[in-house]
Amino acid sequence: MAATPPALAFGELTEVVAFLIEIDKLKSIQRRTKVLGTQRQENTAEHSWHFAVAVMALAPYADDGVDITRVTQMALVHDIVEIDAGDVLVYDLAGREAVHAMEAKAAQRLFGLLPTPQRRQFHELWLEYEAGETPSARFALMIDRLMPVLMNLHNQGQSWVENGITLEQVLTRNAFIADVYPALWTHLSRHLQQAQQQGLK
Repeated sequence: MAATPPALAFGELTEVVAFLIEIDKLKSIQRRTKVLGTQRQENTAEHSWHFAVAVMALAPYADDGVDITRVTQMALVHDIVEIDAGDVLVYDLAGREAVHAMEAKAAQRLFGLLPTPQRRQFHELWLEYEAGETPSARFALMIDRLMPVLMNLHNQGQSWVENGITLEQVLTRNAFIADVYPALWTHLSRHLQQAQQQGLK
């Protein structure tokens, strides 16, 4: 990871600018999924952008209790901690458990770069997303799970095949989608069964 450039003075905006420069590192965190039509792995910043646009596109299908503005904000900040903790495959349950403390520490450091009001806002968004208990957080988690599934369904199961992920793992790990949006899961599960016939284990 490249060193952070030296901080430049911007008066009352100095901390905000330092944070914005620090999170540029998210563009260097590679995920397992490849950008469609290429051999290049997507980075976490690209995933966060795709997630945020998906929130906007799926907004009309959200329940009444979902705050779409808040979900969009969660999409943009949820993976900033990967700057310090790295990306762990969603199907690596032991790895996900092991990295949790690192992510919490990363949230403290990274959001701590901001002035107090923004620091609290960003950290609370991240904590809400991680807890997954509010309607907004559940909708965010559903879309976060959805996007890699859609990418794989449109890319011959690329990251599933490369990482030895089975249909059972995909169904089990993403069954949460059915709780939030049952009609969507009906379509996804059908496509996943078809994907098995095309090479998914």
